[in-house]
Order: sequence, then structure tokens, then C-alpha cells
Amino acid sequence: MRGHSERGIEGIAKMNMSCARVQQYTVKGISAAERHNERKNINYSNLNVDPERESFNIHFKDPDGKTYLQILKEKEDSGELSRRGLRDDATVFDEVIFDINTMYFEDNGGYQYAARFYEEAYQYACEKFGRDNIVSAVMHADEINKAATEALGYPVYHYHLHVVAFPVVEKEILWSKRCKDPELVGTVKEVIHQISHSKKWESKEPLIDSNGEPVLSRTGKVVFRKSYSILQDEFFDHMADHGYKGFIRGMEGSTVEHLSSLEYQIEKDQERLHDIQERTKKLENQYEEAEKIYTTKEQIERMGKQNPLTKNYTVSKDDYEKLTALAKEGITSRYKIESLEQEVREGRRNYFNLLQSMDALEERYDRLVERCQPYLDAVKQFPDRVREFIERIQQEIRERMEAEREAKRQREEEKRQRKKVGGIEVGERSRDF
Repeated sequence: MRGHSERGIEGIAKMNMSCARVQQYTVKGISAAERHNERKNINYSNLNVDPERESFNIHFKDPDGKTYLQILKEKEDSGELSRRGLRDDATVFDEVIFDINTMYFEDNGGYQYAARFYEEAYQYACEKFGRDNIVSAVMHADEINKAATEALGYPVYHYHLHVVAFPVVEKEILWSKRCKDPELVGTVKEVIHQISHSKKWESKEPLIDSNGEPVLSRTGKVVFRKSYSILQDEFFDHMADHGYKGFIRGMEGSTVEHLSSLEYQIEKDQERLHDIQERTKKLENQYEEAEKIYTTKEQIERMGKQNPLTKNYTVSKDDYEKLTALAKEGITSRYKIESLEQEVREGRRNYFNLLQSMDALEERYDRLVERCQPYLDAVKQFPDRVREFIERIQQEIRERMEAEREAKRQREEEKRQRKKVGGIEVGERSRDF
């Protein structure tokens, strides 16, 4: 473990949070995630990716050269899973990204510690999805954290885990009324492994208010906890139970966390700007001193007296010693001056580039604070009420969407019934003739 004393790094270390966030992908949308996870891109939009570090990435579940869609087809063909009844734009792949602040791993042993940590996180993912339903699980160790790297003076990488899996649930298929054996009607015909994101993440855990009572919607129905919030609890508890401490449970979708991260980046940029300013000032002073030495050329030219006949110069012993010392110093300083001039130019260029970057960050920060301030004030004063309010809105949205789906289903059912009745009438008329 490497020690450090930087104020900014110490500050961020106190904010270590576990995080498990879910991304949904359709069949058409999964290729972009695959190219990123499996490092199939030629050029990366994420400039922090270091291609020379790719060999440090660890696959806990390797696709073995197959694409994610090839694995899907193989499992469908073998009957291991089914997409029966899914729309073309339905979610087929879930990607869970497990993450903790960079400095958590740096403070606990770096790469080796991260490898052990995420191997255990992978075991949790296996419990959550089923080992056979995981398509790929890879720890990325090739994305450099530039702020931490500059602060500590050596390369620091941000370790995180990508797990891509099929959201599979067991679905019972019942015998219909068309079954010839009346005793089988309504009984289980078969159990299939159905891909269903909504069922996989369906929450049945009631949301409890500050008084320990279940939260009810406006219609009087029990409001259930957000499934992704439960995921955060499960991941945190699993890692803590297996001996991984020193971090807190992250807040799902927390604006405060993202704002703190942005504040940290701005703080680090300000520190880097101050450091560049100091280094530039120091280099300029060194350059001025070297320049003073270089200007002693004029003093050298005034030393000694020329013999009119021989054209030779004679100098005193003191001038000779001084001249010799200056000559040696001048030769050394010439190369030093060239180096210093280059460093000053680079320092000034970095200084102005950083000024522009910091201005852009401060502008983004101000806009973000302005937009989020009412929410942040509410969270600070009434955290429980805000959480309950948001979850109630989400529940009402889900209920509205469910009502719309039910209404659509009823309309389609009525349409089918009308077609069926029409077909029977036509058949009866034909027999009459």
C-alpha cells in the first residue's frame, strides 16, 4: 500500500461508496456495450483508456471469442432460455457495473486487492442472475485516473467490474382449455427460463416510512421499494459479509454524489493550476538567473589588454581565474537555458490550457448547482420525505403504465373476440346455404 498526504486525495478517500448500477440493452443495442467491455474498439471516446494496460483486465466469465448475440442464440437453440412473447425492442441483456472510488483500492493494495474484491463481487452476481445466465464479467484495470495520478506522482488506475447477464425468471406454462384432458387444464404444462427484465427486477418488499409503517399510494396500494435500491443493499451487505470494509453504501442515482465528484475534480484542477503557476514562476526565476550568467559575455570582452604589436591579450591573475570560471559556467548554462526555455514554454501552454478547462468545468458546475439546488436543499432538510415522494411518483408512473398496458390488452382482446364472433357468423351462414 502506498502512502500519501495530499489534501484532495484524503478528502475523496472519506467518500468511498459502493455502487451497483444497471444498464438495459436490447438485441440491437448490445453491440456498443460489447465493444467497450471486450475492448474491441479501435479508438476509444474515453481518452483515459490505456491500450498497453489491456492485459491487466481480468475476465471472471469470458465469452471465449463469441459475441453476446451468438451466446444468446446458442442458449435459445438449446432451450436454456426463451424470448417467447417479447417485443423486438424488449430488454434482453442487463449490464451491472460494480464500482467504488479509485482511492479505496489504492489505499488497500491497488490492483491485487481490486482483483480479489471484484472476484467476490462476481460471486454475488452469480447469486443474483445464476452463473449460467452471465454472458461476460470483466474487471477493467486499464482506465487511468488522471487526477489521482497527478496528485500521487505515479500511475493510478480506476478498477471496476462489468457484468452482462440475461435477466431470466422461471415461468410456468399452464395447460389451456383446449387440452383434451380436462383434468390437466390449468395445471403446469412446462417451466421455461424466460427472459424478462421487468419480472427479474420486480420488487415485493414494501417501502417503510419513518414510523415503521408501509407507504401507501393515493389509491391505497402498498408502495414497494425500488429494486435497484435493494440491489445496492445486497451488494454492500455481501461484500461486507465477506470481509470488505472501509466504504459506505452508495445512494442510487444520488445527485449529491455526482456533485461531490465534480467538486473534487474542480478542486484537483485548481490545485494543478496552482502547482503549474508555482512551477512556471520557479522556472522563470531560474531562467532569469541563467540569463544573467549568460550576459557576463560583455564583462568577458572587457577583460585584459591587447598588445598593439602582437595583438595578444594579457590579463591579471584574478581576471584569468574569473574568466575561466565564467567560461565553464557559460558552457554548462547554455544547455540548461535551452532546457529551461522549453520547460517554460510547455508550462505556459499547460497553464493556459488548464485555465480554459477550469473555466468550462466551473460553468458546468454552476449550471448543475443551479438546477439541483432545490433538490439538494430538500434532501438536506427532509431526506425521508423526499425519498418517499420520489418513490411514490415512480410507483404512480408504474401504475399508470400498467393501466395503459392493461387497457391496450383489453382492446386487443375485444378486437380478437369481435373477429372470432364474425368468423362464427360467416360459418353458420355458409352451412345454411
